[in-house]
Amino acid sequence: MEQKPDGVSDSAARAARDLTVVLNRLRRRVRSVAGDEEDLTPPQVSALTLVGKHDAATASALASAEGVRPQSMATTLAALDRLGLIHRNPDPDDGRRQLVTLTEAGRERIEGNRPARRRWLARTLEEQYSEEERQTILDALTLLERLTQS
Repeated sequence: MEQKPDGVSDSAARAARDLTVVLNRLRRRVRSVAGDEEDLTPPQVSALTLVGKHDAATASALASAEGVRPQSMATTLAALDRLGLIHRNPDPDDGRRQLVTLTEAGRERIEGNRPARRRWLARTLEEQYSEEERQTILDALTLLERLTQS
């Protein structure tokens, strides 16, 4: 059994454990619906999505945004580069740095799967949950959003 951190209530420890499990399962399920689980790791999918949110970003900025070490982001970006999903070009403001952008294949990868994922999730929420339950999910998401800001 996993030990809970000192000074943390049983409910907080249980919520942290259960939330992690559920989010991982949901992420795998959503990825399987879109058929993109076969060749990218979760960090690669996350980095690719993050690059897509920016026109161009440095590896260090991406690492900071993801909350990972720059070395970890460099490894992830190297894999995405080998797959032809990103470009790395010199930063015109600082030639020592590189700016990371999506290739057309990277953009298609992100944009092509997003609608399929959202359709599946919306359809599943509609079919398996009542209006009251969907409102509870929306309320919980509002609370969970605070985790991203800590």
